[in-house]
Amino acid sequence: MIMYLLMGLTAAVVSYAATWGARVVGHRLELHMPIRSRDMHSIPVSRLGGVAIFLGVMVALIVASQSFFVKDIYRNNFSPWGVLAGAAVIVLVGVADDLLDIRWWVKLIGQSIAGLTVAVWGVQMTIVPWVPEPIYLENETVRVLLTAGLIVTTMNAFNFIDGLDGLAAGVAIIGGTAFFFTAYWVHRNAVLLDYSDLATLITAVLVGSCLGFLPHNWFPSKIFMGDSGAMLIGLLMASAGVVSTGQITSGLYDRVNGISTVIPILLPFAVLFLPLLDLGLAVVRRTARGRSPWSADRGHLHHKLLDIGYSHRTAVILMYLWTAILSFGGLAFAIFPWQIVLSIDLFATLVMGLITAWPYLARRGEETRA
Repeated sequence: MIMYLLMGLTAAVVSYAATWGARVVGHRLELHMPIRSRDMHSIPVSRLGGVAIFLGVMVALIVASQSFFVKDIYRNNFSPWGVLAGAAVIVLVGVADDLLDIRWWVKLIGQSIAGLTVAVWGVQMTIVPWVPEPIYLENETVRVLLTAGLIVTTMNAFNFIDGLDGLAAGVAIIGGTAFFFTAYWVHRNAVLLDYSDLATLITAVLVGSCLGFLPHNWFPSKIFMGDSGAMLIGLLMASAGVVSTGQITSGLYDRVNGISTVIPILLPFAVLFLPLLDLGLAVVRRTARGRSPWSADRGHLHHKLLDIGYSHRTAVILMYLWTAILSFGGLAFAIFPWQIVLSIDLFATLVMGLITAWPYLARRGEETRA
């Protein structure tokens, strides 16, 4: 645990300092896009925050490769470098989009290259969760294509929720923390010769980098992570999910008392539920209107919270709470009896649903009385 925390702290320190530098450079060189109608800010703000998050991740992974315990992850294993290479590709694509507003299909090509980079040199899906039995992927081409597709989908999902100050970074911190504890718990309670784990390391440095970035990005934001940061988070989250899901076939979860093999399947979806839901709704909404699924609009979940009356900060906090319920609610299944967890999760969801809809319900009540 100590080494993972040290790697996370390294990422946080580097990210915090690099974000400050990105703010200065972005302001002096005026590296920002013109304000658009759907934007929530009224003054130009630099979008170079993703570069700072990437630097935190990169430095932490390099330091980890030379550090006690966690360096075992790199022994005869190119996967960490493959993930880092894919991250570098997507940050370059994101910066180009943040500064030049490239066409959607050009960005999609860049996302595909990043996803393929991870899939070919990093991690690959070896199993598809299914009921009653998982599907094992024997063909490497299929594994590469499915992995790249999952990564591209997750990158776009996180990119879609990056619409309010501090939202994407906070969601990544909360979801990544739940992911980290699950991966760490599994390896610490299994009978293994080597307890080091790539998924645990990735989530540790991701959470650390976002923690270093968030103070600069909290409302009112002094810098945005831009597409480069949001897509980077999605790539790292998806990569960690692929690693943990692939461990089902290793028998690792069979050697951990009290940890169901459903957890590595359930948790990634729980952590990514809000981004994936927002992505799905956006595709349906835009397609129904005869527009491209990639065209921007002001109809995301966080926009809806603002429209019904929540302030900027309150809307972000509500999204944090939803992420915490989904993420840690999924994590609880690994520790406590599922009947108790399910009951508590359903109750918490009901309460949060009422809290979220309260301004709308209150306004409707006033209109009815009038």
